[in-house]
Amino acid sequence: MEIGFGAPVAGSWATVDNLVRVATRAEELGYRSLWTMQRLLYPPDENWGEAYRAVLDPIATLPFLAAHTSRVRLGVAVVNLPFLAPALLAKQLATIDLLSGGRLDAGLGIGWSAEEYAAVGADKSSRGRRAEEYIPLLRRLWTDEIIDHDGEFYRVPPARMDPKPVQPGGPPILLGATAAPALRRVGRLADGWISSSRADLTTIGDSIRIIRAAAESAGRDPDTLRVISRGVVLLRPGGSTGPDRRPLTGTAEQIRDDLGRLADQGVTEVFIDLNFDPGIGSPDADPARSLDHAETVLETFKP
Repeated sequence: MEIGFGAPVAGSWATVDNLVRVATRAEELGYRSLWTMQRLLYPPDENWGEAYRAVLDPIATLPFLAAHTSRVRLGVAVVNLPFLAPALLAKQLATIDLLSGGRLDAGLGIGWSAEEYAAVGADKSSRGRRAEEYIPLLRRLWTDEIIDHDGEFYRVPPARMDPKPVQPGGPPILLGATAAPALRRVGRLADGWISSSRADLTTIGDSIRIIRAAAESAGRDPDTLRVISRGVVLLRPGGSTGPDRRPLTGTAEQIRDDLGRLADQGVTEVFIDLNFDPGIGSPDADPARSLDHAETVLETFKP
């Protein structure tokens, strides 16, 4: 199982210096990937969690990470498709893939926040059907010499889109999904799946089985699909005990055991995401202490 790391993109530790330090150190230590995320808004009367209060834009952050690294893969988990027209997102992701030398992983979702939908003027109805049209259209924009698309939701008149991505066929498309229909969409259309920060990691194998079954039904090889888990790691030297202990919480030994159990359930990659540690990913956290903790975690779980 591959191990990646979440770049500092949320809260007070999301600074230029910390981005550079975490990115370069993760690459030096052999981590496979660095990950960003998207959050446009944080309503004042909601409690979505500290990690969502202040978040850097991933489309702007990924080229910055590319410029300070040379080998580690760069991903977003996730950009919400309805917030951007297919041609615009295809152009942005193709550019990032080119600037990074073909290192981009495109994590895509359909969103859940009514406030964000309203703010970008997107239609929340028929989200699933829109995604079914959007994903193949992205790939055509990355591969076809001339694109001509007139679908149910999107239209691209006859045109060229260049330059193409470095990776043949474009960046791998990894879908965020929770509900069974969305998980089946992963198996039918995507190159892999990214679990959410709130996923129950004790039963993640159930979701993986739905994805694999859908891939088989579509005539695809399920073994080619990547299964990526966002690892909300809470390293606590004193450990964590009791029946309510959340996976990836406690001592280094406890967390390593949990990583092994994720691999046993079919997870192919975990990225450690400290942005979801309330003591780090908050705008109120001490950025220097956050970086010190990140340095410890990077060293502790280096591949």
